[in-house]
Amino acid sequence: MKRFFNRISVVVALFSLLLTMTSSNKRITIFMIGDSTMANKDIKKGPERGWGMVLQGFFTEDILVDNHALNGRSSRSFILEGHWQKVYDAMKPGDYLVIQFGHNDEKGTIGDKRHTDAGLTLDDNYRMFARAAQSKGVTPIIMNAVVRRNFYKKPDLGVDDESLRNVAYKEEAVNSDTLIDTHGNYILTPKNVALMMRVPYVDANKITHDLEQSLGIEGSRKLHMWLKPGEYGVAKGRQDNTHYNIYGAHRVASLLVDAMAEVCPELKPYVRHYDYIVSAKGKGNYMTLQEAVDAVPEGTAATISIIDGNWEKPVIPNTKKIKFVKYSTVTIK
Repeated sequence: MKRFFNRISVVVALFSLLLTMTSSNKRITIFMIGDSTMANKDIKKGPERGWGMVLQGFFTEDILVDNHALNGRSSRSFILEGHWQKVYDAMKPGDYLVIQFGHNDEKGTIGDKRHTDAGLTLDDNYRMFARAAQSKGVTPIIMNAVVRRNFYKKPDLGVDDESLRNVAYKEEAVNSDTLIDTHGNYILTPKNVALMMRVPYVDANKITHDLEQSLGIEGSRKLHMWLKPGEYGVAKGRQDNTHYNIYGAHRVASLLVDAMAEVCPELKPYVRHYDYIVSAKGKGNYMTLQEAVDAVPEGTAATISIIDGNWEKPVIPNTKKIKFVKYSTVTIK
């Protein structure tokens, strides 16, 4: 009888362990691989943000966005430097993998660390990422590159996007009312691979093209790292038509999260849209809770989403009706 109860105890213990492991793995992870337009940024250096950095704020906490995109990387260098292996090792069944390269694959020539050829090696890399994800029970979501803000009929294709952080502010001499493409065949590869493999595809290039075009020459600057001399401590300012600021990253993420949910409908229940998103880590459009409260117009009602941090109770004027929606890890004292 004692042996029988010992066996029961072992079974119960194993069952409890299994339940614990299962519950800890319930959170769906969206892994992201790509370049600087998607990457996390150092919030101490200014308002530059990748759209992948702010994507967490558009999901409930049932989703974890694990952003591995890095400045200056192409699909080739991301593999060669070992970044892909880390992502592959971390993925588990039920997760998602967002793949978005192109900006740096275009650079250089055959044999360079970053260069790939559209229709050849770039396609090979996209297929490898997608197949590897599928082999682990992970859903790949293929995207093409977001647009560069380019209203020049003859863009300088030799400029490295990373060097734009050192370009001083100056008056812009545009010569086109229409956004001009700079990616060429590099935006076709993702679509072709997705169609061939029958995996979810998001035309991020068209989505961002339509956004920038709708805002026009001047309005589209507000999406990017255009800084006048002295702003954020940058003496000569900055003129950068590739990288997003806080506002731009949120506008793009807001559009792309809906596109992701369209091609993967199972994500729709987790998608949220709030005008006020607070994150101490720079993943929201407000860095502090009080700043978000202060930004709500007088006489209006608003919902503020808080995705991380521990906060003092904010001062809320009687003229504002504010509802807080927070992740379970967030505290408001």
